[in-house]
Amino acid sequence: METTEIKFLAGPQSRWKDFKTAFSIFRSFIKGFRVFHFIGPCVTIFGSARFKDGHPYYEKTEELAGEIARLGFTIMTGGGPGIMEAANKGAKEAGGRSVGCNILLPNEQSPNPYLDKWVNIKYFFVRKTLLIKYSYAFVVMPGGFGTLDEYFEALTLVQTKMISQFPIVIFDTIFHKNLIAHIEVLKQNGTISANDSDYFIVTDSVDEAVEYIRLKSILKFKLQPEKLHKPFLWLFKKNKQW
Repeated sequence: METTEIKFLAGPQSRWKDFKTAFSIFRSFIKGFRVFHFIGPCVTIFGSARFKDGHPYYEKTEELAGEIARLGFTIMTGGGPGIMEAANKGAKEAGGRSVGCNILLPNEQSPNPYLDKWVNIKYFFVRKTLLIKYSYAFVVMPGGFGTLDEYFEALTLVQTKMISQFPIVIFDTIFHKNLIAHIEVLKQNGTISANDSDYFIVTDSVDEAVEYIRLKSILKFKLQPEKLHKPFLWLFKKNKQW
């Protein structure tokens, strides 16, 4: 079992061990930066690893990811099974680009087979940073603790203006109705501002989600997703996948 992050978060270690951990974290970031630098503008799709092919959430994710890929975006996910696999599969079948940031877990989560590029990361906080760093929109599909963690991380960064106001789509109103109701409770109690819910939309429509991303990402930020970054040959970088 991988215990590096457990030990790191357990409290003070020796200064040498903390230094080695800090260096390991730095290397993880550099690895991610090198793999993802030329992938172009992304849309990150969050969701549960537990929904299998054939489940309605899986199929809807596949459809939505395909339509977003047709806008010219690279689809980025956590790289694993379930909703992540569905999103990467939808992108590939639409002729788009598909990448993943896979987490190394004790049960050995493997990258799904629909990835053009991926990186294996052993720290959750490094993974979350990479999932946010390259994206100009975020889609929250049905999921569990991890999905909510990723959603609120992105939402908090937008709310606090630590990143630009990239669009956030929460998909499936029935699944998320209690979550949205609790956000209203937060507004009523003054722990968030009345207009903080303007940072996201909740929808059941693939067309509405895609149009929201087109308006709030492509048009607002004047993106040209089809024009990818070109690698610098003097850095010995190659972009073989696309």
